[in-house]
Amino acid sequence: MIVALIDNGSLEAAAHVRLRSLAAALSDRTGVKVHPISWKHSDRVPAAQLFGVPGETLAPAVRRHVAAGERSFLFVPFFISPQGAIGSVLRRDLELLQAETGGFDFDFTAGLAEGGALAPIIADRVREISTAGSGETPVVLVDHGGPSATSARLRDRVAHEVASILGRTVHPCSMEGDHPPLLADLLAAPGFAGRDVIVAQLFLSPGRHAGPGGDIEEICRSSPARCQRTELVGDHPRVAEVLSAALRRSLPSTVN
Repeated sequence: MIVALIDNGSLEAAAHVRLRSLAAALSDRTGVKVHPISWKHSDRVPAAQLFGVPGETLAPAVRRHVAAGERSFLFVPFFISPQGAIGSVLRRDLELLQAETGGFDFDFTAGLAEGGALAPIIADRVREISTAGSGETPVVLVDHGGPSATSARLRDRVAHEVASILGRTVHPCSMEGDHPPLLADLLAAPGFAGRDVIVAQLFLSPGRHAGPGGDIEEICRSSPARCQRTELVGDHPRVAEVLSAALRRSLPSTVN
């Protein structure tokens, strides 16, 4: 069985370096080799930016392992949630690879959303900001956004759970997509414009959206609010704890 930690992938080297670091942490915690594999993009990062080792993406990795005789894959999803649009297209790609290669079995462990980790992590990130002790400072929770109503419901649920943990209102929004409010509109609205605002980032890794100079930073910089952005979710210590526990539960007894 091949066990792989899989993310969406990014052209930013820092995102794939983080994936590798987390895969190593899962290997250490479970005693099982965990391969860092991106769904897309990361094989286009110059190898020199990845300590000389090119990033690996899903299709070539699966083909290579099947050619070597492997017929069983267990994926640990490093996504905010694998249940939205990304998850359905990822499964479709794996089914196409099944047909192409003559067949293999695959499954997914539970992810961060199923493990209940997202709200406590976001709450920790908000507390890390020096002004977070003031209940009068508005808090907004921003995700990527997109066409999926499932992802929007998760966004709203996490905001509600974070509000319960912190004992303060948390306003859900998205960077873009079909499910308002959008971050730019919210920051320009009465109650936010001209004020200090904590922007809690429901993103796992740095990249063109949540990384330095990315879309979230630019939206905040251009807004009439004075924004303080939280650190990202993906490098919080609880992530390795939750995903390694999910992996242990999914491993066959002969592997575990």
